[in-house]
Amino acid sequence: MSFTLLFTLIALSLCALLGHRFVKLPKNIWLLFFSQPLAMSATSLMVLVSGILGQHIAPKPSLATLPISLLIVGVAIAVLPANQLTKRIGRRLSLIVGLSIAVFAALVSAAAAYFLSFELLVFGALSLGFSMAFVAQMRFCALESVDDKKDSPKALSILMVGGIFAAILGPELAVAGKDWITSTHGFSGSFIGLACLLLLSIGAITQLSPSQTVESIAEEPARKIGHVIKQPIFLVALSSAAIGYGLMSYIMTATPLSMHVLQGHSLEETKWVVQSHIIAMYLPSLFSAFLVKRIGLRNLMLIGCLCYFSVVLFALVGQEVLHYWWVMVLLGIGWNFLFLAGTLLLPHSYQNNERLKVQSINDFSIFAIQATVSLLAGIILFNLGWMPLILFGLPFIILMLLISIYANFSVSISEKLNN
Repeated sequence: MSFTLLFTLIALSLCALLGHRFVKLPKNIWLLFFSQPLAMSATSLMVLVSGILGQHIAPKPSLATLPISLLIVGVAIAVLPANQLTKRIGRRLSLIVGLSIAVFAALVSAAAAYFLSFELLVFGALSLGFSMAFVAQMRFCALESVDDKKDSPKALSILMVGGIFAAILGPELAVAGKDWITSTHGFSGSFIGLACLLLLSIGAITQLSPSQTVESIAEEPARKIGHVIKQPIFLVALSSAAIGYGLMSYIMTATPLSMHVLQGHSLEETKWVVQSHIIAMYLPSLFSAFLVKRIGLRNLMLIGCLCYFSVVLFALVGQEVLHYWWVMVLLGIGWNFLFLAGTLLLPHSYQNNERLKVQSINDFSIFAIQATVSLLAGIILFNLGWMPLILFGLPFIILMLLISIYANFSVSISEKLNN
């Protein structure tokens, strides 16, 4: 593991957090800051490993992205049940349930790598997706843990900063643990190591304060869900998160296969690019609270769109390692800005007694789109190639740009975007 890089990122993160006085945030935020990267490392590990391992053991190469696609399908399927469980037992216990499922999924995936079973790999990925539906709720748990809503950008920023460590832990564990347990194509030991990280994550979650996570009684009656989702501000929030997440997943899923399998770049080079991408997804969160205050959410969305346009330009220039690196770094930054804007806008669309239902609809939509495009990524890549795959994403980038411009001209939305 690159310990110099790890310690540098830790020091940078702590300096930025202390500089923004994030230390005054509630204990729950810091517990989530520790727990979430350990849980999210499961996804970064699976992104790197599943396509490469799947290419060896899948019935045909075009199915190599099926595990990561089903991971996202699992998230979409579990969003509604996860929210219902949260409503019944609270955030803390539901997160423990979700992370326990992740431990089970890691062990199943370890068996898949050892016994060369593509079916087990698919099942492990799907089960891991179920657990990630619970992990996705951590951002809402953070927003609900602050007393002053003006601290919401800070709380979300500190949680997203944790993704930097997930970017390092997952891929490094994948490579370091590849041969811990002897198997034909390796990686069984990587998944065993992942199970240990997930157990540490559960330990942190057990210390969450349940008083911050219970459903409170609303003073106003809940509105019909159709009325809520027809609001322009909800549609802008959903579009920003869903298009940003969908395009990111679409290109991210295809990149390791394009680099390592089709172009023959080494596993180390592929790992570096994937790590750089995930770091780029979360590193801007060190400064996002400042950016939201200075330029507003609207301009943050516009910058995210420009990053995605730059992704297309670099992808069309060539397929050397540095081309892939720029594609993935810009993709990560664009995702950060669009997803952050969507997440911060969403609470403005619902009352407190509507939150779990609206959050579940939002997340289900995001992950259903993500699952669809990640599956299409493998099919398009192996049948048409890298360049057509990139160009197919261009209309959605244009759509997101138009939505951002529309938000600029809508007075009610613009007020929220600039607050």
